Amino acid sequence: GHYAFRLNPHQTTKQVKMAKLSMSGSVVALITPFTDDDQVDYAKIEELVDWHIAEGTSGILPCGTTGESPTLSDEETKKVIETVVKKAAGRCKVVGGGGSNSTAKAVKAAQMCKDLGCDVVLSVIPYYNKPTQDGLYAHFSEVAKVGIPIMLYNIPGRCGGGGLTSATIAKLYELPMVCSIKEATGSVDFASEIKSVCDIEVFSGDDSLTVPLMSVGAKGVVSVAANLVPKKMADLCKSMQSGDLASAQKTHAELYKLCKAMFCETNPIPCKAAGAMMGKWKQNFRLPMTKLRTENEAPLKAALKEAGLV
Repeated sequence: GHYAFRLNPHQTTKQVKMAKLSMSGSVVALITPFTDDDQVDYAKIEELVDWHIAEGTSGILPCGTTGESPTLSDEETKKVIETVVKKAAGRCKVVGGGGSNSTAKAVKAAQMCKDLGCDVVLSVIPYYNKPTQDGLYAHFSEVAKVGIPIMLYNIPGRCGGGGLTSATIAKLYELPMVCSIKEATGSVDFASEIKSVCDIEVFSGDDSLTVPLMSVGAKGVVSVAANLVPKKMADLCKSMQSGDLASAQKTHAELYKLCKAMFCETNPIPCKAAGAMMGKWKQNFRLPMTKLRTENEAPLKAALKEAGLV
C-alpha cells in the first residue's frame, strides 16, 4: 500500500521527512588572525578552536565577514575552513562562510564547505545587486541542491534591499537543506514574524539582541563578542534555553557595553583591537580594514575593563 515505507503507522508525514540539522547556543563568527607579514596565522586558528571548544562555544563559523572573508584568497578561505574542521574534529559544529552575490559562486562555495566537512554553510543574501524575492528564492534553491544544510543570512543593512521576507523564508524552509537563519535585521518583531510562519531555527545576528530574540524562540546567536568572551556567550544561551531568565539578564547586563563597543567602528575592527589588548592575537588587518582609531582606544579599553577582560 501507499504506507509501505512508514515503519510506524502513527508517524506523521512530517516525521518521515529527513530530520533537519538542529543547532543551538553560541556560534562564534571567528576572526582570522594575520601575522605581521600579512599571512594567515593557521597555528593561532587551531589554538582558538581548542579554546572555544573548552569554553563551551557550540559552533565555529570561519570565513564570515568577521573573519575578513572579502580579503582572503580562494586558497586561504579553503585552508582556514579546513583548519577549523580538522581541529574541531566533530567536537562542535562548523558553519562554513560561503555566500556570494553570484548564484554560481555561492553554489561552488557551498560545495567546497560540504567537501571540506563543514556541518552547515552560511549563505548570505546577495549584496549590491539586490535581487527580488523571486531571485532570492531561486538563488537559495540552487544552493540547496548542493546537499549541505544551509543557514540563511539575512542582513539587509550590509546588502541593500529589504532582505528576505517572512513569506520567502517560510517557502525556503520547505527545502530539506534549509535549516536555520542568521537574523540580522535587528528587529525582535521580525524574528517573531518568522517564527509565526515556520519552524526555521533562528539565530540572532546581533550579540546585544540574543536575550530578546531567544525569548521569542531563537535558538542562539552568531556572535562577534564570543571571540573575546566565549564562555559568557555560551552560558548566556544556556541560561535562556533552560529558562533561567535571571542569570541570562545578569550576563546580558554584564556584556551589553562590550557588545555595543564591538561596533564603535566597522566589525571586525573593534573585536580584533580588543583581542590584541587582551593579548589573544595581533591587531593585523587587510585593507580596506584599518586599525582602530586612536580616539576609540580608551572607550574600548574601558568596556573591556568593565567586562573584567583586561
